[in-house]
Amino acid sequence: MNNYQLEEIVNKKLNSHLIKDITPNGLQIEGCKKIQKIFVGVSICQKLINIAIQKNAQAIIVHHGFFWNNTCQKILHHTRKRFKSILKNNINIYSWHLPLDIHKKLGNNVQIANKLNITIVDKIKDIVLIGKFQHPICSKDLYHLIKKQFQQIPVYFENKKNNIIKTIAWCSGRGQKFIQYTRNANIDAFLTGEASEDTIYYAHENNIHFFAAGHHATERYGIQALGKWIAKKYNLCVKFIDINNPI
Repeated sequence: MNNYQLEEIVNKKLNSHLIKDITPNGLQIEGCKKIQKIFVGVSICQKLINIAIQKNAQAIIVHHGFFWNNTCQKILHHTRKRFKSILKNNINIYSWHLPLDIHKKLGNNVQIANKLNITIVDKIKDIVLIGKFQHPICSKDLYHLIKKQFQQIPVYFENKKNNIIKTIAWCSGRGQKFIQYTRNANIDAFLTGEASEDTIYYAHENNIHFFAAGHHATERYGIQALGKWIAKKYNLCVKFIDINNPI
């Protein structure tokens, strides 16, 4: 497949043109024209680049790529090393951020619902989903389910007034600030990837169970779903590389 054709196909699938983001989505670094083998991962890093080089991949697709609005735009130090490796080996780098978080079938938030058997019933500004469990679940049981499904011990704040969870809102990654968007949603729990110091006060004052299951862990499954879709639909070799990250 042609490298620009792949960008066009995924942009169309994820409706990237409709979404305002803090990083460019699509082809970020141009490499060779013909693509047969693709490695996908959560975040660009030297280890992922090295594996792609060793295994002769022509493309890397990640959820967290380069060129963020809130980061230094200079090509220095570890960024220079990454660019040098990529350009020397003619590898295409693609990244899809918010489009991959919110997609209705492949997105990180939908994958969280699938992992925890949550029925989606509503959303807040596309980025936060609201759902319910088919059967109310004890908070401790949900803790252990999250631990199992995301392969990581979550940060957990317990609402001691009620240990039965019927409804939950969630946002993958660094979504802890969105807990404040749920004030009128009548939820029992909120799940995201990370926690801030003030998140716990909000959860406590609003009687909400709070879980932070890891930024990397909660965004591991959207990129896998995208990779599987590309492999199945276009008969390309696509492999997910999980670079361990406890955050």
